[in-house]
Amino acid sequence: MTPRQRTARRRELLTWYRANRRDLPWRRTRDPYAIWISEAMLQQTRVETVIPYWHRFLEHFPDVASLAAADTDDVIGLWAGLGYYSRARNLHRAAQAVVERHDGMLPGDAELLRELPGVGRYTAGAVASIAFDRPEPIVDGNVARVLTRLLGIDGEVSSKPVQTRLWEEAEAIARGEDPGALNQGLMELGAMVCTPRAPRCLACPWTRSCVARKEGRQEQLPVKARKKAPKRVEAVAGFLERRGEVLAVQRPKKGLLGGMWELPGGELTAGEAAEEALVRWFREGLGLAIPGAESLGSVEHVFTHRRLRLHVFRCKPAAGRVRRAGWDAHRWVRRSGLAAMAFGGPARKALALASEHGNRS
Repeated sequence: MTPRQRTARRRELLTWYRANRRDLPWRRTRDPYAIWISEAMLQQTRVETVIPYWHRFLEHFPDVASLAAADTDDVIGLWAGLGYYSRARNLHRAAQAVVERHDGMLPGDAELLRELPGVGRYTAGAVASIAFDRPEPIVDGNVARVLTRLLGIDGEVSSKPVQTRLWEEAEAIARGEDPGALNQGLMELGAMVCTPRAPRCLACPWTRSCVARKEGRQEQLPVKARKKAPKRVEAVAGFLERRGEVLAVQRPKKGLLGGMWELPGGELTAGEAAEEALVRWFREGLGLAIPGAESLGSVEHVFTHRRLRLHVFRCKPAAGRVRRAGWDAHRWVRRSGLAAMAFGGPARKALALASEHGNRS
């Protein structure tokens, strides 16, 4: 785009955004902390899902200082259900860094923001532009789709040349009046109008200047690499209750669902029956010999690259002391206290199945 065309596109988008933007709670504040929390939660997660989590999170941790001082388990517990739990751990670590380095005040400079744990170029640009009116660029999935269609950019969208071009275009268009609204307008346009399928081109402020629209290639852009089918994984989980308390174990900090709590168990080996795997995991991971188990059924959970089928069992009481291997911690928890713990999605489904089965029996 020429500078004159870019100015016209900015004006058109800002006019459209101010007339059509959704009334979202984080758009009613200029508090950098609240905006930062919303941006962290919105990564890979739908707006409708985020809204109640955002409210609850700010009720418990209203500012950087309260988040920095919180217990990690409490932070992850409030995050439970949003997925991608490394975001919660990084938020906690970043809040502590803000207290240590910036007297508890989020910096407005994008480069300083990028020095915080878990804050990448997109989040730094979003917070700097929306909260501090800095002319910083953003490129997420929505923005990439809008710009590749507007400019007719070919090439696989995640490739380095295309990403470089997108960030250059985003940086150029961010310079000018109200960069925060401009960036939110780009995201809003991608979310509400320039959708992956059946885009509403007649409602778009850029319909006359969009290259993809002129060439009839709206649904062909952006070009994406073919996704691999999720790997199927079979695993077991055991609901073991002793004297009114349920055994829960904490996963290692690194890796999938790092730091989250779950019911004891793990993946099946090739050709292994579910109950055999359960006995093995309790023996090798906890030093417990369970005398038997009742199958409660199974639950499924889809990760980005994995489709998990989790076989759930109620274990008969096992004597002996827990000798843990492979998990970071374990707790015996009364049923009433399970809901407050930071269980991941698969474990919550397993607990719901165990509860449902208990209500029926």
